[in-house]
Amino acid sequence: MILPIVAYGDPVLKKEAEEIEEKYPELNQLIASMFETMYEASGVGLAAPQVGKSIRLFIVDGSPFAEPEEDGSIDPKAIGLENFKKVFINPIIEEESGEEWGFNEGCLSIPEIREEVYRKEKVTLSYYNEKWELKEEVFEGYAARIVQHEYDHVDGVLFTDRISPLKKRLLSKKLSNISKGDVKVSYRMKFPLRKKQR
Repeated sequence: MILPIVAYGDPVLKKEAEEIEEKYPELNQLIASMFETMYEASGVGLAAPQVGKSIRLFIVDGSPFAEPEEDGSIDPKAIGLENFKKVFINPIIEEESGEEWGFNEGCLSIPEIREEVYRKEKVTLSYYNEKWELKEEVFEGYAARIVQHEYDHVDGVLFTDRISPLKKRLLSKKLSNISKGDVKVSYRMKFPLRKKQR
């Protein structure tokens, strides 16, 4: 089932999400709906707070980054992403390492805005997968970036919190318009400040 994606300005996006138990109600259905919602919106990651659930869960599918460039080459940071489809439950970042590198990030909750965000090139994460198996893995390149971006969501952090105060001030009108639903978007969204239809 395709769920509406919560837009910038909704308090759920700024809350630190709660860990969940294995018996969390209808978890498999929620995960399936999140994948359906993410694909419908052409995203590469989606966190539960973005669909209104303040729980420590996010999903990723980095395969769009693995598409070859026009000249047929593949970005070295995208190697291995063709099969990078995962579910992360109760994730914990154990370590971030390597050089920081910038990338123009966007977010399904903040449509039509992209900004350069700097993140470490490598991240070690422990988490449960959808079968409740405990994993610890190291991610690099785009995989690390996708994971770090989604992990921020379960900590109540948005990519706009990682840009300079000046840049954020320059974006304030656009961000306010997104909260009100004054934005063109091709997928279902829930806008916190949209005036009720009469």
